[in-house]
Amino acid sequence: MKPVTVSIVKQALAPRPDDAHKGTMGTLLSICGCYGMAGACLLSSKAALRSGVGLLKCALPKSIYPIAAAGIWESVYLPLEETPDGKTAAANLPFLRDQAADAVLMGCGMSVCDDTRTLVRGFLEACDKPLLLDADALNCLADDPSVLRRVKAPVVITPHPAEMGRLLGVSAGEVNADREMTAKRFAADYGVIVVLKGAGTVTAAPDGRAVINTTGNSGMATGGSGDVLAGICASLLAQGGEAFDSAAAAVYLHGLAGDLAAARLGKISMLPTDLLDALPQAFLSVQRSGKER
Repeated sequence: MKPVTVSIVKQALAPRPDDAHKGTMGTLLSICGCYGMAGACLLSSKAALRSGVGLLKCALPKSIYPIAAAGIWESVYLPLEETPDGKTAAANLPFLRDQAADAVLMGCGMSVCDDTRTLVRGFLEACDKPLLLDADALNCLADDPSVLRRVKAPVVITPHPAEMGRLLGVSAGEVNADREMTAKRFAADYGVIVVLKGAGTVTAAPDGRAVINTTGNSGMATGGSGDVLAGICASLLAQGGEAFDSAAAAVYLHGLAGDLAAARLGKISMLPTDLLDALPQAFLSVQRSGKER
């Protein structure tokens, strides 16, 4: 399996035209968060903005809107109706389907309940834009992932081994026993791009392409790091990137930001927010490099 290199990442990052404006750099609809999990929404949203998307539309339960709005000033917010315990209500589905966007991110901190299961499945069946599914969006499909085969647009999924195991009905240990083959088979069976996270993240496409990532470190082994990755990848999709290339590039940049943070802070003390702070340097490092890493 080939490694992801700087040259591959550079090819995936489209040049930013001098006459660019927010309307030409993509609109991302993010459907994330629930009461008690506002942080996941904030981390993924900040990562998307740091990765160059022109406009972020953040759809989240109305109870966590004040927290999100105080933490991110650059987003447009769509406060949603919620269940009694603060999860996104299924009744929001028609409203969300009508939102204009170039790509959609769904799942970070969403939680799993009857309403979110209905929402995720209903949205997937109608979605015609590139879609990134992370965390609880995947958990909402665990009992029947076949809906993935019916999505009309490119889909990227970003499971960790336990989430991948839930989709397959196996243990995380069985997933890790052959990470490459697991990712390749699921990608081929369901027609999606699989980003199987972990040490040496594997990105696999339905056509058999697969790469392994070489950046990142154990300091990233903390809750919230995956939300940052989801935001980076969804941002690149919204800017028009091809799904496999965007996924491979996002994983590399995410890991590179982790390496930069570890070099500055050490692996013990670094946090997912430190990845956000290191993202600009990661992008600059790739853009300025003429050599493969």
